[in-house]
Amino acid sequence: MAEILVVGDATVDQMYFVDVLPELGGEVTALRAVMEPGGAGGTIATALARLGHDVAIATRVGTGPFSDLALKHLRAAGVDLTLVQSDPHLQTSSVTILITPDGQRTMIGASGASRYLDVELLERGHVAKRDALVVSAYSLMGGPQRAYALHALATAKDAGVRTFVDMGTGAVNALQDRLMPLLEGVEVVLMNEKELFALTGRASISDAIAGLQERGTERVVVKVGEMGSIVVTPERSELVEALEIDDVVDTTGAGDVYTAAFVGALLDGHDLLGAAWIGNVAGALTATEVGAQRRVVDREALAAHEHAAPVASERRSPLRR
Repeated sequence: MAEILVVGDATVDQMYFVDVLPELGGEVTALRAVMEPGGAGGTIATALARLGHDVAIATRVGTGPFSDLALKHLRAAGVDLTLVQSDPHLQTSSVTILITPDGQRTMIGASGASRYLDVELLERGHVAKRDALVVSAYSLMGGPQRAYALHALATAKDAGVRTFVDMGTGAVNALQDRLMPLLEGVEVVLMNEKELFALTGRASISDAIAGLQERGTERVVVKVGEMGSIVVTPERSELVEALEIDDVVDTTGAGDVYTAAFVGALLDGHDLLGAAWIGNVAGALTATEVGAQRRVVDREALAAHEHAAPVASERRSPLRR
């Protein structure tokens, strides 16, 4: 069991399932509406804890019922909330998500208390005693939270703690060329296909991967949806196929749970390809429930799909410990 610190938002997702998006100034009636705990940081931390790791999260919430909901699954999973700060003035961060029948998600985020995570409350031991640090790139967008995330990364590198950064479309779009220099020395950077293209300005996956390597990012994982994920190292680039699954309901949080399962698998001793397969399975299972954190993906759930793991003559089965 690894000790992991996650820096990122814990939010409330307000999800509306609609037939079509409203026109400017228009109105539509949702087929269904739910409120669920979300946020990249909250989802990654919850998923890691459910996989049996000792996890703490550094985030900031407001007061009132939104904060209780944002932390609901974190508490239930046993995540250490010692580093969760409470803001007396700002509302807990939230995301409004419009989901159309084709699975496309249109999102409006309100950063709220998250951006004011106070770096003065971060001590070296909070990071240095951990086996790994996972940072959501949304934490790098601005405000005091950016200083917190950068200080945590610098401390981790100085202390020899393994580091991982999970991209986010909003963060990539906001930071653009300013983001890549912040990733120097990070062990693995994880992103989806859209983020890959936005970061590099390239039109194909192969060209975009080459663009990342030209900028010094050596180990990258690209999540490519139904195709699975691509593992990139200085020596090779390899597609790890997805778990085939029919009952997809909602893909919210699937990429975050992928990141958690991937990081957890590496810390358990699996190689990059084995960890990518475990991430593929975890992400696919997450999509069978509404909401980022409702589906519990634990070791038992992953092991149930061990039979579907790709054959690797020189590697142990990636779901067997």
